[in-house]
Amino acid sequence: MLALRRRAPNTAKDARSGAYLVEFSLVIPVFAVMMVGLMEFAHAYLVVTTLGTASRIGARMGAVEGITSAQVRQRVLTVLSRSFDSTGATVMIKDASIFDTNPNAADEIDYTDLPETELNTLARRKLFIVRVEVPYDEVALLPPFWVQGATLSGQSVMRHE
Repeated sequence: MLALRRRAPNTAKDARSGAYLVEFSLVIPVFAVMMVGLMEFAHAYLVVTTLGTASRIGARMGAVEGITSAQVRQRVLTVLSRSFDSTGATVMIKDASIFDTNPNAADEIDYTDLPETELNTLARRKLFIVRVEVPYDEVALLPPFWVQGATLSGQSVMRHE
């Protein structure tokens, strides 16, 4: 007959059994914060990419003769609303002729100071900017306690044809 033998307890393994739980409880919060931060960063990147795409679509539409600034604004907001709530977004259509005289002006100018322009009265070959801005507070997945007052933006410069 086969006798069943009992295994002797391994005291070294039994002494370590609680350490796994302690290590797990220390690592999980750090991992969770990293995952939430990664999701928030990815969402902010999605918003910035969408702002750039919407401004590019609006600028291409505005380059055509007979299109008004209101139509471009509406089109940009429609594109934005497919990705996030666009009620906090600001669409600006500005005269960009400063870039004809100073091509390096992009770092030096304040885009809100540029004059507004109406596209259906804009002369041919004149530069214009479609700029879209949204406060980060309006599109953040979590309350942005680490980034206060940030504004995400996208813009495109095009010639009116």
